[in-house]
Amino acid sequence: MKKETIGKKGIAACALCVMTTLTACTLPEISYVEPAAMAPSFEGTSGEAKGATEYTKAANDHVYEMLDFEDESEKENALRGLIEAPESLVIYDEEGNEVWNVKDYSFVNELEKAPDTVNPSLWRNTLYNSYAGLFEVCDGIYQVRGYDMANATFIRTDHGWIVFDVLMCEEDMAEAKALMEKHFGELDIKAVLYSHSHIDHYGGVYGLVEKGDAADASLSLEDQLASGKVVVLAPQGFLEHAVAENIYAGTAMGRRAQYQYGTLLKAGTEGKMAMGIGLGQSLGHKSLLPPTYTVSENETITIDGLEIRFQLTPGTEAPAEMNAYFPKYRGLWLAENCTGTMHNLYTLRGAEVRNAADWAKYILEAEQLFGDETDVVFQSHNWPHWETEKIKEYMENTAAIYKYINDQTLHYINRGYTAAEISNTLVLPEKLNKVWYMRQYYGTLSHNIKAVYQKYMGWYDANPVNLNPMSPEDYAGKLVGYLGDTDRVLAMAKEDYDKGEYQWVAQITKELVFADPSNQKARNLCADALEQLAYQSESGTWRNAYLVGALELRNGNQTEKLAYFTSANPEARAAMKPEMILDFIDISTDALKAAEDDVKLNLIFTDHGEEYYVARKAGVLLVYKGCQEDAECTVKLTVPGLLGALGGNEDAVKAMEFDGDPGALKRLVMYMDSPKPTFNIVEP
Repeated sequence: MKKETIGKKGIAACALCVMTTLTACTLPEISYVEPAAMAPSFEGTSGEAKGATEYTKAANDHVYEMLDFEDESEKENALRGLIEAPESLVIYDEEGNEVWNVKDYSFVNELEKAPDTVNPSLWRNTLYNSYAGLFEVCDGIYQVRGYDMANATFIRTDHGWIVFDVLMCEEDMAEAKALMEKHFGELDIKAVLYSHSHIDHYGGVYGLVEKGDAADASLSLEDQLASGKVVVLAPQGFLEHAVAENIYAGTAMGRRAQYQYGTLLKAGTEGKMAMGIGLGQSLGHKSLLPPTYTVSENETITIDGLEIRFQLTPGTEAPAEMNAYFPKYRGLWLAENCTGTMHNLYTLRGAEVRNAADWAKYILEAEQLFGDETDVVFQSHNWPHWETEKIKEYMENTAAIYKYINDQTLHYINRGYTAAEISNTLVLPEKLNKVWYMRQYYGTLSHNIKAVYQKYMGWYDANPVNLNPMSPEDYAGKLVGYLGDTDRVLAMAKEDYDKGEYQWVAQITKELVFADPSNQKARNLCADALEQLAYQSESGTWRNAYLVGALELRNGNQTEKLAYFTSANPEARAAMKPEMILDFIDISTDALKAAEDDVKLNLIFTDHGEEYYVARKAGVLLVYKGCQEDAECTVKLTVPGLLGALGGNEDAVKAMEFDGDPGALKRLVMYMDSPKPTFNIVEP
């Protein structure tokens, strides 16, 4: 066959803006907009933010009665070992854009008691998370906390340092490094360790080291360590999950994450607070330096004289995660398996359900392996805990929470209860419920119960009425038709709002909004109800979701109105494996449009040494390893070349070699749709 190249209008004409939001926490960078004042439109409701009602005040006052606020042991832990705290911490990128701001939370230091618009427990957690600076964990281990959502941990070796987790963005990590060097001089980085596969733990790596500093991954670990280059270690499966977790549903996850992290909200007594694992989402530049060595089993490794005992914990807080024990310091790193808050078995932005039983199992395994030899535990978020017996209790309580949620949800599943019934009735045992470091700041008992239900039983509750329910818009339209007089429904809903029945009011007015999104009276009342739910919420992520929902009900979809950009992460894209890219192409393809255009291709990835035969049949892309003779074209290419072609780079296409019909590759990608990162959530 004649070797040809595709012309300028070939694949490049199919350029896509689909390679966005590649990782667990990547978000569009969105500026906060003050809600526009709107004229009152319905019996005391309006498009303006409200204060706390008497019912919300009473609910928040009850928190003071329920919990022991005289117990300040967590505050003592949060401040212990403080070396330096910045007077005012605001971090900017090179263009002058604000990427991290602790100063905005200074108001939490100004009041002795939480305002009525904030759950007192969440208020206290926000105060503790606002303690930013450099801290000594023990002699030889130091943490920079409050410089991003996660912590950067510096551990001294014989001649230098290893760094465990490197924050979410480069700007924040560079500031954390500068703070360390202010006190310890220039840092000789021997190794970088990623605890797990979420971006807030690896995205800032280029703020610490440069790409050329990394050791050669083709060498043995021994040779990497001897080379003088930086060894990058991560648990088995890290790269696959770090790159893939949000590629397939990345756009949807990015939009939903705006609600979880409150990206559209301003910090304040009626706005955003902390969320258990930090103050929120940083907005700087992200990167990914691939691991040069993968920890594939529980093993002991020595780096520059420092012995590290690794314990893999897959399927807990992340699909790829690991704890580590440092005998020299009698210190145990617990990654994000213990974090000083109830964590998520299901995260509100969307992700695979986590295994609560395994989570508990691995914590108890860590206690058995290292507990009696540990004087301090430290982790990816929040502050350390000290003293062997207190540490063992900390680990046991954390394990007990996840084991309880898993086992008791199954207990009631087997008695015929649905997810909603269990989550609305099951409570924690009092001894666990009052433990400060397991309060529901990030995850909640309610949505974690539903996660366990989903894991074991799926979405179907066995009631055949729910086998094939109507779409939300159709259901709302029929419901409103049955209800009849919308104004009467609104009047009744307002009466229920005045009684403090905020969840019900939100539910019924949501139906009115989905039946008629132009009904501003319904939108405003729904927003008012969500706002009160936010003020009562102990979970920072629930508060964020409620408040962003209220903001968009009052002012419309904010992503359409705001200029934003998604931080590119070319290293993450380049780390994709060929099969992942092919899956992504199929996911992005409108199969019904491509159903009559079958295509067969051999793809030879010269940089990976891998060959694939892809055949689209009835709109579905089937992928086989190896080449086949009936291909319409054989293409020699690279992963960066294919990614460049998908992004509209004509030079990337010209660099490919074609044997056969080059139009076959164009047809492979021509039915791909651009994602819609601005889709509605609180309206149809």
